[in-house]
Amino acid sequence: MTRSPALRTAIATLVAGALLSTAACGMSAAPQDVKEARRTGRVAGEITFRTLQLKPAFTSYVQGVIDAFEAKYPEVKVRWEDVPGDGYNEKLVADARAGALPDVVNLSTDSFQLLGDRGMLADVAALDGKVAEEYVPGAWEQFKLPGRGDGVFAYPWYVTPEILTYNEELFERAGLDPSRPPTTVEQFFDCAERIAARSGGRYAAFMADPKGRLPGDWQKMGVPILDASGSAFTFDTDKAVEWVERMKDLYAKGAMPKESLLKADDINQLYGSGKLVFGPGSPGFVKDIKRNAPQVYAHTRVAGAVTGTLGHIGIYAQSLGIRKDTEHSDAAAEFAKWVTNGPNQVEFAKKATIYPSNARGLTDPYFADRGDGKDAETVARAIGAEQLRTAELDANTPVQWTNQVGDAVVREMHRAIQGELDPGAAVRKAQDEANKLLADAANR
Repeated sequence: MTRSPALRTAIATLVAGALLSTAACGMSAAPQDVKEARRTGRVAGEITFRTLQLKPAFTSYVQGVIDAFEAKYPEVKVRWEDVPGDGYNEKLVADARAGALPDVVNLSTDSFQLLGDRGMLADVAALDGKVAEEYVPGAWEQFKLPGRGDGVFAYPWYVTPEILTYNEELFERAGLDPSRPPTTVEQFFDCAERIAARSGGRYAAFMADPKGRLPGDWQKMGVPILDASGSAFTFDTDKAVEWVERMKDLYAKGAMPKESLLKADDINQLYGSGKLVFGPGSPGFVKDIKRNAPQVYAHTRVAGAVTGTLGHIGIYAQSLGIRKDTEHSDAAAEFAKWVTNGPNQVEFAKKATIYPSNARGLTDPYFADRGDGKDAETVARAIGAEQLRTAELDANTPVQWTNQVGDAVVREMHRAIQGELDPGAAVRKAQDEANKLLADAANR
């Protein structure tokens, strides 16, 4: 399932540098070297379906979906394998090198890029031109690739949108109105400044975590991350510098835990102990707090995500990719559509804190029910669904913002926030380093 309760971190964490290097050495085949799967008109054959860390919690659900599919298509046999999260991408690399990728494979953001950039995934829009109508637009758009036109290289599966989570008691102690939470990054920083001034050091506003906040915060502030061609980073702007200046000032004033700048603290523990006003923007986090910190949960409130002037929200999405050269393209495509259809996604969402990427599934009354409006988990589910229905614009990390790029940018942000480097110089140097990495990747 998700790798972290902090949604921004999940969205911002893309391919690890070591994996990119390994893939560059071991997966040298260009897209044209791998034949493209084509429909035959016959849904038949044995296919392999790989999922990411769903056993044992969801064994009965997944097996039930498989059994129902095989009953509908008796000429198909689905062989299901579930792989632990640790080493998942390394296994994909090894399988790709050996020509042993599964026919249908569960992909997170990083593994999608890892295989998609190297031409290992089938264009599902080409396999079924009408399938786009079945999914939430913001989720469907997730799986396009730069320079690949209108191709879409995975079926959206379960998704998690951003929301805003906050402790209304602490919010009110800072002289802020709990019924008027921030809606832009700038307002969020204003609230944090007020909290720092009023808390007396007893609690902080939010975690520093530049790696998790970027490039999302910049996108929400209208900072252009890339040029129109996607071939150069262009975030060296006054707005980006303003972000660094605000972060530096807030850090100095105690709006963030000092240690959260350089290491990943347990945000659940800090929020759950009443030492943090804003929690992670994830509906799953609300459920965790309800279970583990009921006293703080009683004061937990949720609202729509901080979006900024462009109405951007972030979506963390899992998907199902089709092996580009699968021998059973009809069976693989129909199975992926089956797993991601409305009824199956709704059933899955009722067993886990996730949302359907399927547009029909998202209209299920389960996602509109706010109960009495007092239970944060129930309200969070409804708010997340409302945002997903209109999530055509989103603040997801562009595929060019690899883990290496993120590390290079964050390194300069750390120096500036701690007062070691001028904010303008930090942004300028970060962009230079990011563009060097982008050029190196293009020349591999």
